[in-house]
Amino acid sequence: MRRPQPLPEPLRGAPFSVGAARAMGVTAGRLDASDLEIPFRGIRVPRGTDTTDAAQRCAQYAVRLMPWQFFSHDTALARFGAPLPIGSDPLVLHVAAHRPKREPRAQGVVGHRLGERLPAVWHVGGIPFEHPARAWRHVGAAWQYEDLVAAGDYLVGRGGLVTLDQLAEEVELHATRGRSRLIRALSDIRPGSESSEETRLRLVLQRAGLPEPELNPELRHASGVFIARLDLAYRRWRVAVEYDGRQHAFDDAQFARDADRWHAIREAGWEHVRILRHHLRGDGRRAVDMVRSGLLRAGWRP
Repeated sequence: MRRPQPLPEPLRGAPFSVGAARAMGVTAGRLDASDLEIPFRGIRVPRGTDTTDAAQRCAQYAVRLMPWQFFSHDTALARFGAPLPIGSDPLVLHVAAHRPKREPRAQGVVGHRLGERLPAVWHVGGIPFEHPARAWRHVGAAWQYEDLVAAGDYLVGRGGLVTLDQLAEEVELHATRGRSRLIRALSDIRPGSESSEETRLRLVLQRAGLPEPELNPELRHASGVFIARLDLAYRRWRVAVEYDGRQHAFDDAQFARDADRWHAIREAGWEHVRILRHHLRGDGRRAVDMVRSGLLRAGWRP
């Protein structure tokens, strides 16, 4: 089989549009050669390029973006590192435009036509993404309350991308669809949460009527010597709640270190409650019962 003719230098090893290639004199036959793949209509990438990575998918579609279009909603939040709802597909791209400009229509892309407002975009690697506060507000009409809180925890906490005041201002001034859900989520966002699982555990416990825990405090001896950093803590009753999402096989050395840590927490006079992933399944009732029992043993009374 004859090797395909080399592409012009600017098109090698990267996504490119069919229009750009034709403008450089590349023939239709060359664009259909076996060394190229079609991730989206009108776009070519070298065969073997990863099309299962969300960031790569954005880079591939970006060559087709019009100057007024940008990645938004779920795609923008995911690119900034925020957790998506369980079951959502990060490979489906959300792309928006503000009126009167038009949103895209393409397979594998959800187009959004937004109200007449100046765009606010952040560029990552030269690719435009919607400002995280706006993206969070936009998903309020589709996401569930717990998912909004988890993403908000990330944005204002470990992500450090926006402040809670910025989220609140975006909701106050511009939210219509999903407004009540967004306002409720705002009241439960906490900067100290370090994972979406920790967020869900905290919300499940509060919904069951248990006290709100402190997030990720350091436990120290009276002398000041560090003992451990806790996931959730009820300092008044000396109850530590840890979320452990590991299943099946994991590193033996890490497990040994964790076991020593759990022992040190108990030696310091704290009740230690270890929540595993299956304890949070469904409505999280098993996790609630375990934490409630620990609090009751430590002297808490409803």
